[in-house]
Amino acid sequence: MAEEEGLERGEINGGLASMDSIDSRWVFQDEDDSEVDDEEAEDDVRHRTVVDSEDDEDDDNAEQRLIRTGPRIDSFDVEALEVPGALRNEYEDFSLGRKIIIAFQTLGVVFGDVGTSPLYAFSVMFKKAPINGNEDVIGAMSLVLYTLILIPLLKYVLVVLWANDDGEGGTFALYSLICRHAKVSLLPNQLPSDARISSFRLKVPSPELERSLKIKERLEASLTLKRLLLTLVLAGTAMVIADGVVTPAMSVVSAVSGLKVGVDAIKQDQVVMISVAFLVILFSVQKFGTSKVGLAVGPALFIWFCSLGAIGIYNLVKYDSSVLKAFNPVHIYYFFKRNSTKGWYSLGGCLLCATGSEAMFADLCYFSVRSVQLTFVLLVLPCLMLGYLGQAAYLMENPAAAEQAFFSSIPSGVFWPVFFIANIAALIASRAMTTATFSCIKQSMALGCFPRLKIIHTSRKFMGQIYIPVVNWFLLVVCLVSICTISSIDEIGNAYGIAELGVMMMTTILVTIVMLLIWQINIIIVLSFIVIFLGLELTFFSSVLWSVGDGSWIILVFAIIMFFIMFIWNYGSKLKYETEVKQKLSMDLMRELGCNLGTIRAPGIGLLYNELVKGIPAIFGHFLTTLPAIHSMIIFVCIKYVPVPVVPQSERFLFRRVCPKNYHIFRCIARYGYKDVRKESHQTFEQLLIESLEKFIRREAQERSLESDGDDGDTDSEDMTSCSRVLIAPNGSVYSLGVPLLAEYKESSEPISEASTSEEVKPAPPADQTAYDAEQSIERELSFIRKAKESGVVYLLGHGDIRARKDSWFIKKLIINYFYAFLRKNCRRGIANLSVPHSHLMQVGMTYMV
Repeated sequence: MAEEEGLERGEINGGLASMDSIDSRWVFQDEDDSEVDDEEAEDDVRHRTVVDSEDDEDDDNAEQRLIRTGPRIDSFDVEALEVPGALRNEYEDFSLGRKIIIAFQTLGVVFGDVGTSPLYAFSVMFKKAPINGNEDVIGAMSLVLYTLILIPLLKYVLVVLWANDDGEGGTFALYSLICRHAKVSLLPNQLPSDARISSFRLKVPSPELERSLKIKERLEASLTLKRLLLTLVLAGTAMVIADGVVTPAMSVVSAVSGLKVGVDAIKQDQVVMISVAFLVILFSVQKFGTSKVGLAVGPALFIWFCSLGAIGIYNLVKYDSSVLKAFNPVHIYYFFKRNSTKGWYSLGGCLLCATGSEAMFADLCYFSVRSVQLTFVLLVLPCLMLGYLGQAAYLMENPAAAEQAFFSSIPSGVFWPVFFIANIAALIASRAMTTATFSCIKQSMALGCFPRLKIIHTSRKFMGQIYIPVVNWFLLVVCLVSICTISSIDEIGNAYGIAELGVMMMTTILVTIVMLLIWQINIIIVLSFIVIFLGLELTFFSSVLWSVGDGSWIILVFAIIMFFIMFIWNYGSKLKYETEVKQKLSMDLMRELGCNLGTIRAPGIGLLYNELVKGIPAIFGHFLTTLPAIHSMIIFVCIKYVPVPVVPQSERFLFRRVCPKNYHIFRCIARYGYKDVRKESHQTFEQLLIESLEKFIRREAQERSLESDGDDGDTDSEDMTSCSRVLIAPNGSVYSLGVPLLAEYKESSEPISEASTSEEVKPAPPADQTAYDAEQSIERELSFIRKAKESGVVYLLGHGDIRARKDSWFIKKLIINYFYAFLRKNCRRGIANLSVPHSHLMQVGMTYMV
């Protein structure tokens, strides 16, 4: 339930803005300014009247109220201040031998896709625009050269790779990066303490750059722009998944098609059967992980790139070196002048030389930016250019061999060794986007945009290397269906172009936002980037869309289905969370119940999992009315995913008191990054949680001690317990609030009338006696915690489902009652992530009407 609930929602930010001044003051407060809900007021503010933000949102007729505010010390923020230094890159300070091994793994994981493009790029191009002379070959070669230079090199290697999120790449990593610098998430659960995570590294836009500030304000203020941004991210992720289907189909079928050159008796049906067998084997070994597979196939891909370069040089020398004129871009103009419409059709084939560019970014979490950049510039790009130039030189004298340009250009003496290496490289390429798909789906699950699935770590050293079994076999099935349905290389190539261009365009738009909002660079550079690259990609996209009726529409439909799955999951999760926020229990109810909560308090600790970072969840009331007794200590545990890749273990838990001390109720926020996966056993989790709770109690006592030492007018902590505060809701209800978490500012002047008590203020006891009493109070509470822990820990899991109201629109009923319900029923249950014995579990179901 922990990961289940933590993944699904964000918190609706509400609450009174923090005051930095030391003196309390009276201010007018309306519902739009409220940022602290009743529980936060309960724990953090002494002697002030506040507005309940949750009720505020529900009451349109709320009037402005005069409230008194004091300095606010948020316990979450205080704890978050104690953080170590920023995380070090897990790939730093490796020995030379280790760097060489990583370089081989980089080849095997990142560059397989783009490395096998010479197998099919020219074949698809010249199928759409047949060769009518040497100028056509040179023009096509010029198109390929400058596509390689513009998209993989300039766009991805030199620009996009730098837009990573602390080493993470992909569309959701870009979205996470943007969400940290502007509140654009539709499920906002940000707390001020989140920005204090050492890996957060927040850079606030500079005041001098008004453009960045205006863009930030516009994004945060417009719900339409927020929805549009999320739509772009979901569309990009859907295209990545579709790319993971079509990449294996294209790479393997084109490699096996070489048999038709070496053996005349081989027909297309045999090619399809052999390709199916290869793909089954490939996806079966995926579970062994990136490190093992990448290290095994890295040397093979190195040999492949060397073979491309060597064959290219051989063909240039033997046939026609005049193809080097293709470096002059004027030949692109001549190509389109000679072929016009056919030349435009051939752009879909030309784009295939840049396929795999997105994999360099999406697979970045596996390797460092510098290793990917250097490997591409020093090895991959030169070998690719030589390989294409060699094929073009061969076609200058053998234009009839364009259908199998690569295999026909191989010298006869080395045909079979190169054929074998080509098939190995194709299998490697098939893994490239599969690996990227795992990474993107993991990120989207953590940010609440994809149903929960089982995730397996394949490396103990590198946390980013994962394997998702359901996705792996799902991609295999769809891939096999695609091969059997679309057997033609040309049609598969067109589908490949659709998937690749879709994610490329989304990346271009998101990186442009990063340039404007975060990098804050010159507007001319930003405009040049988006005009050049988005214009280029739209031109390519228009070409592949024109041929969508050839069979490649299957991939487009598949991407649309994946998009709607993510959209429905995000929409349903958002509705469920907002409903739970509205129905949370009020603090005055907890006051009326008393410290025994209206029931029997049995020895032990109850960990109640919920997704709220503020307030008391409604499911807790369900437990109180259902169970004959409740545990002597209750901890509301919220598993919260923050928009950073990794949260250090030392910064994992944040605590807060929910009620007065004698209630023994705490809130714990366990923070995880989208790259983190919960692997600890329930015993380890309990131990870490209790240790963090003990540290929190000691820190709380230290804060009280420091403040009592600095304020002669303060009473001791026991006297503070008797003080009360009043919370006035917009509907006029008066809530009696209890002890704050930390001893804070207390007016030495006469108290507020609403918050005053009839008791006389007693003289402060001697300092030594106060210190002794405080120490005894700490020890009593710590002893209580230890005894509760010895009595046992029980996991209280509330399964909340949602149903559309009867008066809802038909579309909403269809989405919530059927589609979203189906996804929730078939996704991985949160209980599976806890690894808790059934004897320690207690579950209650609850249905919300939305």
